[in-house]
Amino acid sequence: MKIVVTGSIAYDYLMSFPGKFTDSLVANQLHTVSLSFLVDSLDRQRGGTAANIAYTLALLGGRPTVMATAGHDFSDYRAWLDSHGVDTSAIVEIEDIFCASFFVNTDQAQNQIASFYTGAMAYAGKLSFAQYAADADLTIIAPNAPDAMTQYAAECRELGIPFIYDPSQQAARFTGEDLLQGLDGSQMLAVNEYEYQLIQEKTGLNEDQILQKVGSLLVTLAGEGARLVINGDELRIPVVPPSAISDPTGSGDAFRAGMMRGMQLDLPWEIAGRMGALAATYVLEQLGPQNHAYSPQEFVARYRQHFDDDGALDILLTN
Repeated sequence: MKIVVTGSIAYDYLMSFPGKFTDSLVANQLHTVSLSFLVDSLDRQRGGTAANIAYTLALLGGRPTVMATAGHDFSDYRAWLDSHGVDTSAIVEIEDIFCASFFVNTDQAQNQIASFYTGAMAYAGKLSFAQYAADADLTIIAPNAPDAMTQYAAECRELGIPFIYDPSQQAARFTGEDLLQGLDGSQMLAVNEYEYQLIQEKTGLNEDQILQKVGSLLVTLAGEGARLVINGDELRIPVVPPSAISDPTGSGDAFRAGMMRGMQLDLPWEIAGRMGALAATYVLEQLGPQNHAYSPQEFVARYRQHFDDDGALDILLTN
C-alpha cells in the first residue's frame, strides 16, 4: 500500500510560558483581549503536518511520499527527510518564498496559543494527485492551504483514492459547507475533541449523520486517549504513559502516523489505534515534533510493555 501524505511543511517556533494562560484572562473582558506573555524559551524545529506524519511513518518503515509545497529555505529540511526514508519527490519548492511558519506558546497546563504563517503552503493548490501521486493507495488530507484541502478531497473522490480527512486546525476557518465537502466520501475523519464539536456545530450534523458520510472516525482526547468508531463499533484507545512531558506539538500527527502504519500493514483496528497512541507518546517526551527516534524493534518492545498483540506486530519487524 502506497501512502501519500499531504499537508503543511513548516518550521515551528516553540515557546514556553511559565504559568497558565487562564490566569491572565479576565472573564468579563474577553471581548477586548490584549495580552503579552513573557516566555522562558524559544526553539526552532522542523514541523508541518505533512512532514511530521511522514517522519513517524518512515520511522515505522512506512516509506511514505509527501505531496506539498515548500519554500526556498527547504533544502536542508529535504535532506533530513530523505535521510530518514521519506520520499520527497512530490515536494515542490516555491522560489523567493519561505516555508510556512508555526508560532506556538505552551503554558504549564499544556494549553497552547498559536499562529501560522502560510508562506509557500499557499501554493499547495497548484499540485494535483493526477500529476504527482496518481498511484496512491491511501492518503491523508492534513491541515494545509484551505483551497488545496478542498481540491484534494474532490480529486480523491474522482480518482477513487481512499483518504483520511483531517481538517484539525483548519476546522475553525472552514465554513460548514467546506467541511461537508471534505467529509463526503472520506474513509475516516480524524480530529481532536474540540475540533469535532466545532465540526458538528458548523455542519449541523450529529455523530450518526457524520458516520453516514465517512467510513470511520478518530477523535483524540488528550490525556483520556482516543475514540475509534469503526463500522458502528467504538474502540477506546488508552494513553501510553510518557516518561515525561516535554511538549505536545505534533503528537496528534504522530498518532495519525502510527495508526496509518497499522492500516498499511492491515492490522486489527485496536492494534493500529494503540500504535497511534504509542507514537504520540514518543513525541510528547521530546521538544519538537521530529526529535523522537526509535527502531521498529524498539517500538514493538515498548508496545508490548503495555499491550498484548498476540504476535501481530511481528510483521512490523519484517516490513
